[in-house]
Amino acid sequence: MKRFAIGIGVGLVAGLLLRSKIGQELISPERALKQVKNKLSHSFNVTGSWIHMIPETWSKNQLEYTVYRGGLTASNENEENLQYDFIVDAKTGTILDVNE
Repeated sequence: MKRFAIGIGVGLVAGLLLRSKIGQELISPERALKQVKNKLSHSFNVTGSWIHMIPETWSKNQLEYTVYRGGLTASNENEENLQYDFIVDAKTGTILDVNE
């Protein structure tokens, strides 16, 4: 019985450590969106935004990335709404591409 309890304890600790390590591999879509909005708010007056919740594989310059796709609405100095699509690295939150 003692060995069984020790085995369960070791298994639980190992599972928690692995789960926390695996969970840190990708940032959440909400966090990625927040980072994009913070970075682009210096260039745009962001009025709305969205992001796909499911990461996908994207290639650029023969490199593969795990990314989130999203978009934002921004107004310019003439109060016109402009639509931008973005691609953000799901591991780091780095903006990889922005298109109007």
